[in-house]
Amino acid sequence: MLAHVITSKYADHVPLYRQAQIYAREGVDLDRSVLARWVGEASKLMNPLVEALRRYVMSTDKLHGDDTPLPVLEPGRGRTRIARFWTYVRDSRPSGDTAPPAVWFSYSPDRKGEHPQRHLAKFRGILQADAFAGFNKLYATGVIQEAPCMAHIRRKFFDLIVAHQSPIATEAVERIRALYRIEEEIRGRPADQRRQIRNARARPLFESMRRWLEDSRLQLAPKSETAAAIRYALSLWDSLSRYLDDGRIELDNLIAERALRPVAVGRRNYLFAGSDNGGQRAAILYSLIGTARLNGLDPEAYLRHVLSRIADHPINRIEELLPWRADLNSSSARQNAA
Repeated sequence: MLAHVITSKYADHVPLYRQAQIYAREGVDLDRSVLARWVGEASKLMNPLVEALRRYVMSTDKLHGDDTPLPVLEPGRGRTRIARFWTYVRDSRPSGDTAPPAVWFSYSPDRKGEHPQRHLAKFRGILQADAFAGFNKLYATGVIQEAPCMAHIRRKFFDLIVAHQSPIATEAVERIRALYRIEEEIRGRPADQRRQIRNARARPLFESMRRWLEDSRLQLAPKSETAAAIRYALSLWDSLSRYLDDGRIELDNLIAERALRPVAVGRRNYLFAGSDNGGQRAAILYSLIGTARLNGLDPEAYLRHVLSRIADHPINRIEELLPWRADLNSSSARQNAA
């Protein structure tokens, strides 16, 4: 029952008040406050597992990071404020890595840079992320290397095509498309092969585009929207070029954006979180459900597997309950979940 309620809310985007209405139609009286208490207690029970998941996610040399807003109710004031979900994804399958993919969510009451700086305080390696200024302090020490997102650059030009049919923006999108065609061909190959192919085929296109952007900017009014899009692209170009010499790096950060998609869909249904505690609970459950999905598991079956074991499971072996170590097809798993 717990697994079904949690999956319905955080994977299928059915708010608890709607679930209470559904159960009432079946003659089952379950108040929303009861369901909320169940979700809170279940998330607290599974918090040690999510901490193990966080350690795993951070123990890699390349991460994808992103954030998304979450309206949170301010009790007694009749309004909401904007909090944040942060997501960090470990997934190097596009570069041939066989390590299990995983995602960790964290909640914060605002978007201050201190939050990702705390999350990534011990991380060492490559961070694929957007150009959020809160990450800059992490890059300043050199222990974390910035790998920006080409998709963000493309969107700025694509918006200009939609708004103004800009010929410069149209050519920019076409040039970016040529780089993506190469990425489609080499997805899943080992990192060293990707590096070699990018240097042979993508580097000439990449360097030609930079020269073209610089020349195009001189033809535009400095305050035009197209000039602003070009300045944004050029400001990231040196960092973006890291992908040419490192086959582990992706051309964009869509891996993290896909991890946040369930939050965006859910937000359109439940509209806001009731409190900071609700946001923290959601981060725990999004982490487990998102990682289960990345590993090809049915989230509800995985949660049944965890909830039937975790209360009695030794804390020093909590990693055994991580999604890629769960055997949901064994007879004992089915029996315990029943």
